Amino acid sequence: MNVVKVAGKNNKHKVLVYALSTCAWCKMAKKFLKDNDIEYEYVDVDLCSQEDHEKIRNDIEKRGGHASFPTLIIDDKKLITGFRKDLIKEALEL
Repeated sequence: MNVVKVAGKNNKHKVLVYALSTCAWCKMAKKFLKDNDIEYEYVDVDLCSQEDHEKIRNDIEKRGGHASFPTLIIDDKKLITGFRKDLIKEALEL
């Protein structure tokens, strides 16, 4: 699985984004994190193998979500589905 790390000055929280490389909402979520100098990691799910795709879907579902993108996982606890700027700001204490 190709996990890409994006550096940022704000690394108070561990942020993982499951995204699709062609999704406008996913691009907006990544841009929002970058604009706020948040360190994060992302995986473009559509570029993964079928095996990795299954692992990602299982990871999201075991956390109570569904395979919809973007999905943000913050501090391995909070799951946010979709580009919900309000929820992301709250979770990252922005």
